[in-house]
Amino acid sequence: MKILRWISTHPIWSLLIFILVSTALVSIFSGGGESNYNTVLAEKGSIKQEVSVTGKLMPVEDVDLAFEKSGKVSLIYIKVGDKVFPSQLLAKLDNSDLIAQLAEFEANVDSQKAKLAELERGTRPEEILIQETKVESAKSSVEDAKKNLVDKLNDAYTKGDDVIRNKIDQFFDGPRTSNPQINFAVLDVQLENKLNTTRKYIETMLIEWKDSVDALSPISDLDSYVSMTNTNLDKIKSFLSDITLALNDLSAGVSLSQTTIDTYRTSVSTARTNINTATVNVSAADEKLRGAESTLSLEQNNLALKKAGTVEEQITAQEAAVKQAEAKVQSALAQISKTIIRSPISGTVTSQDIKVGEIVTANTKIISIISEDNLEIEANIPEVDIGKISLGNKAKITLDAFSGEIFSGSIVYVDPAETIIEGVTTYKIKLNFDEEDSRIRSGMTADIDLITAELSDVIIIPQRAVITRDGEKLVNVLIDGEIREIVIKTGVRSFEGMVEVISGLEEGEEVVVSINK
Repeated sequence: MKILRWISTHPIWSLLIFILVSTALVSIFSGGGESNYNTVLAEKGSIKQEVSVTGKLMPVEDVDLAFEKSGKVSLIYIKVGDKVFPSQLLAKLDNSDLIAQLAEFEANVDSQKAKLAELERGTRPEEILIQETKVESAKSSVEDAKKNLVDKLNDAYTKGDDVIRNKIDQFFDGPRTSNPQINFAVLDVQLENKLNTTRKYIETMLIEWKDSVDALSPISDLDSYVSMTNTNLDKIKSFLSDITLALNDLSAGVSLSQTTIDTYRTSVSTARTNINTATVNVSAADEKLRGAESTLSLEQNNLALKKAGTVEEQITAQEAAVKQAEAKVQSALAQISKTIIRSPISGTVTSQDIKVGEIVTANTKIISIISEDNLEIEANIPEVDIGKISLGNKAKITLDAFSGEIFSGSIVYVDPAETIIEGVTTYKIKLNFDEEDSRIRSGMTADIDLITAELSDVIIIPQRAVITRDGEKLVNVLIDGEIREIVIKTGVRSFEGMVEVISGLEEGEEVVVSINK
């Protein structure tokens, strides 16, 4: 029964068997002769060219996943066998430090955007009013500083005058005359002469200094007054130093007691202290004035800027600052993404090799996923058959797991490069099923009959009737009882042993399949 069913589904073989049986009967009942010919008629029909190979079902997508950073595993969301979908969170490293950094960067973005909005809005009237108040306050500070400096300059003169005329002049006879003379014995004659001469010049200096400070006011050229005062104080300091040297050489005697000498020295010490104090006070007051004037200049500039409004360059610079802050946010997000694994496809988890708390290194495979719904067949075509293969070729597929069932599919990929298997050159192809079947699993073995050509209404004869000689294809044709060799051109050859005749034969001609002698 199986043989009859097979014959009924293969009409070409049925025709061939019929012809062979008929030829045998004719030979038997004809009583024989010198030769018996087994012939077939060249007839038009359909022919299929097939290539048979074995392949294996593979997932269309198969991915191995790893963290892009090293770190400690904090969470695992899947296990082997779980179904996953694209972008589903699978595992995560501890990234609390990166999250904190991201928050900081995001806050900076908000701050920079606020500054940009302020620049784009421009200066409000209220802000100008506030700045004008700051300018007026700075002006008051400058006026106060000038008055303070005038007081210190006047005080410096007072201290200088007191030091010379009340504390030092006790050592001179005629101190305010044109020829003052020191009234105690000075061992160093040159020092004595210097002291007398200096006292004479200091008197002139004090007179001119008094005239100057009498004209002093906050609107005066205070810089020149400060310079003159410092010069005068330095001269007095030098004079006091020389007086100290002269007093240091004194010793108690009939004309001077030790108590008097000590009193002299105390007076000079006090005088030097007062001059140093005056110097410090003038310097501090001058510095305070300079600071107040600097603050006033700054506040005036700020007022001018606010009244002028925001320039385009400021807005451009602030826009760049916003972009820079946003870039830091994106960089932080990129670093965080490297601590997270998400599924790139829909499929099934086939391996998971990590535990919570485990330290993993970057780029080490820890999770594998295969697509389940979309499977394809991979097979290798021998070099001799690859020329028959092309994209889109249909295929009949049988699976060892489902004996007797035939599935249909087609070629979707042909590898342009060869694959060497045990020294044999092959070419990898991939096939898709025409219809999905939930029973099909990855790893199953498939037997594939590739239909590489399918022709109809062409002349076909048995392949065994074709003779190859000197590179030509020949057939024996029975014409008027005689056998003649005819050159033909063949085309597609079927799995059942039939061959297409492209030229050389006409439909109905009797082709000799074999000769029995």
